[in-house]
Amino acid sequence: MDWRMVLGALRFAAWLGIAAPRPSRPGTIGLADRLAALPLQDAPLRQPAAVRWNDYAVPFIEAGHDDDLPVLIGMVHAHLRLGQMELFRRVSAGRMSEMVGVAALELDRTVRIIGFTQAVPEMMSALPPATRAWVEAYVRGINHVLTKARPPLEFELFALEREPWSVADVLTLGRLYAFDNAWLVWRRLLGVYGSPGWEALWDRISAHTAPPGEQVLGVNNRAGSNALAITAERAGKPWIAADPHLGLSLPNNWLIAGYRAPSHRALGLMIPGMPFMATGRNDWIGWAGTSLHAHASELCDVSGLAKERIEVRSETIRVRWGRPRTIAVRTCAVGPILSDSRLFRTADARTLALRWVGHAASDEMTAMLQVERAHNWRAFRAALRSFAVPGLNMIYGDSGGHVGHQLAAWIPKELRPGDLIASCDAPWTDFAKSDTLSSWFDPERGFVVSANDRPNSERIIGRFFSPSGRADRLAALIEGMRRCDPAALAGLQQDVRSTSAQRLAQLLCRALRASGRLPASLERSAARLAAWDGGYETTSKAAALFERLLFHVARRFYRNDVLAAYGASWALRDLILNDLEASTPEQLAPLVRQALQRSVRHSGNAAWGDLHRLRLDHPLGGIPVVGRRYRFLDLPAAGTSDTVMKTSNPLVKGRHAVRFGSNARFVADLSVLEANHVVLLGGQDGWFGSANFIDQVELWRRGAYIRLPLTDEGVRREFPLVTTFVPAKE
Repeated sequence: MDWRMVLGALRFAAWLGIAAPRPSRPGTIGLADRLAALPLQDAPLRQPAAVRWNDYAVPFIEAGHDDDLPVLIGMVHAHLRLGQMELFRRVSAGRMSEMVGVAALELDRTVRIIGFTQAVPEMMSALPPATRAWVEAYVRGINHVLTKARPPLEFELFALEREPWSVADVLTLGRLYAFDNAWLVWRRLLGVYGSPGWEALWDRISAHTAPPGEQVLGVNNRAGSNALAITAERAGKPWIAADPHLGLSLPNNWLIAGYRAPSHRALGLMIPGMPFMATGRNDWIGWAGTSLHAHASELCDVSGLAKERIEVRSETIRVRWGRPRTIAVRTCAVGPILSDSRLFRTADARTLALRWVGHAASDEMTAMLQVERAHNWRAFRAALRSFAVPGLNMIYGDSGGHVGHQLAAWIPKELRPGDLIASCDAPWTDFAKSDTLSSWFDPERGFVVSANDRPNSERIIGRFFSPSGRADRLAALIEGMRRCDPAALAGLQQDVRSTSAQRLAQLLCRALRASGRLPASLERSAARLAAWDGGYETTSKAAALFERLLFHVARRFYRNDVLAAYGASWALRDLILNDLEASTPEQLAPLVRQALQRSVRHSGNAAWGDLHRLRLDHPLGGIPVVGRRYRFLDLPAAGTSDTVMKTSNPLVKGRHAVRFGSNARFVADLSVLEANHVVLLGGQDGWFGSANFIDQVELWRRGAYIRLPLTDEGVRREFPLVTTFVPAKE
């Protein structure tokens, strides 16, 4: 433990509790006041332009000139989420210590080692003129709000200066958003790497979802989303739906928006700081993405590398309330020496380099701008060739009733099976791009689905895939639909049944029956478990019982290092199911009986929602005691890690917070421009105290959506509030 960092964290917490300004509670600042804060005059525009708003602070941008559209997008993003964007901008550059002090030094060091900025100069020089002009205009819009409007509370909380944004900032932020989820898996697996039985443990984890001949490329990961598209032939109308899964915090990771210009029209979900529609539709097509879990990174053992083959550069980290620190960042031909970070070290102190596709110059910006202008499947596929990281399953639907699924990533051609740590001596330079990767158009079953499961590809795509449970459940729900409409798709997105959990519960029940006659209290619990359908509703007492029982069974069945490794894979319950199925009920009987006794003794009658809590906080809400000012909701949550409506949890025996899961929903009927439906878990406005900070949470819990039309008449009807930006006089 680094006591300097502990003391630094205490200092920041003390300042936050004693001297920092307090945030206003949500609802104290109305939408009219927030819109009045927009810097409407002297905007960097060619001509006056309007932004329409609905009561949820969802904007619809109307630009009379194509060149003004990205400027207006930048102004809207900055108005609603400047504080959030500024924090992420500094995170991407390894500047967290400037905001919170020495507590963030190791995180800054790690970010600078990874090098989100490494490919940015080459990416900038290779941008097509139209893309560069678009991003430059977006930056001008951000800077207009940054310099002309009152700054959000984050500027005072984190001692931020008004630093103008640049194209490089946007591209660096994009690389941060391309963070490889495999790195989170590595962190936990490195803690048990090389321990007794490691090889067998790695084989069990990596073989879990691997097809024959690829077993070490089947490890599973938690991060992901759901997306689907249904043909008009199957459903009567063409539909596309998506619900991304990310960390649950406030402000939400997404923004709802719509916009139009003379040659451009789109609506859907945007990422603050990124000037394109990530999930959405235009007049002709709709698109959505889920994490492909492509093999974009490798840990390479370079312990035997001669000193003269390692380059060293010095970087200075400025520290709030402290002196600047100078760090050494080492790199070699393979990539940066990641094991110089304390977060990525092995017990035997190997020197590990990071090989990452994100260190190559690619052009995701142009790819996504072309996607939102595409008219058909061919143009959609062609747009994605320059898209490298993060690897995505891109789901497609169009107004003609067609659907498709395209893998969008740069996959190293030399990818081959191996251990967690590879032997390599050079960076990747030769990639298979999306035009050579698998795609599926109008499959026979009439729909495409992605839930981060392994794609059916002849080429080795990656290591870390999710189990097929969510994808299988989505397919079953679609096939069972009597009628496809917004209500049916809303129900699908809120589905909380896990067939694998039900299967595991039945296995545990068989073990209980094999243990002999049960006391009445245990018999009642066993009967409840036997009757459970795998549903994780908030009122389900069987789901709560199952999760507590599974916790105690796993603690008795596994060594701690095995559980740690299984937890890293994020297919924990599936791996446990496989292992328990390899044992007989008689072998499991004593262990399961003891575990049930323990489960019933502690909160034996609790419902799942009593234990599984949706806590929506600002990141500062994680700080003990003083962080309570930044905690806004604590609600019962349905679902679990493996349900369609994902609300992740590890093995648990009591009350816990959901920190990862579904956080936005999008549904569109692609046959008409009016029928688009969107909702966020949270709200649009990141301004503390805003009436639109958490106002969509009740919609979310009811399964309701905000209507988002694309026709002129619909926009006038649904977005009655108008703000007009006026350019500077010449």
